[in-house]
Amino acid sequence: MATLPNENIAEDTEDLVQDDQARISAASLFHALGDPARLHLAALLIHRELCVSQLAELVNDSLPAVSQRLKRLKQERIVRARREGKHVYYQLDDDHIAALVINALAHAEESS
Repeated sequence: MATLPNENIAEDTEDLVQDDQARISAASLFHALGDPARLHLAALLIHRELCVSQLAELVNDSLPAVSQRLKRLKQERIVRARREGKHVYYQLDDDHIAALVINALAHAEESS
């Protein structure tokens, strides 16, 4: 049985478990992060904001491919964007997403 950090989270979780829309949204979020290339982009954004061209260089992929992946992540509110001149900078949407990505990668490392 999993343990949660405190009782308030456990109580809040009970309510969320009964919320159909929350489960659908969470499943969609996991689906978006289920693609290794999109997960890689999210992981790169854990500690800093990067523009599309920087991300494309880091993952050694084309701008259009990276842009499409970021579009999907943005649709699921995993990342958010801001424009500065000709560049669009991306960052993770909030600390919940960062924790989710970090925990998923840590869990995967433990399992291997």
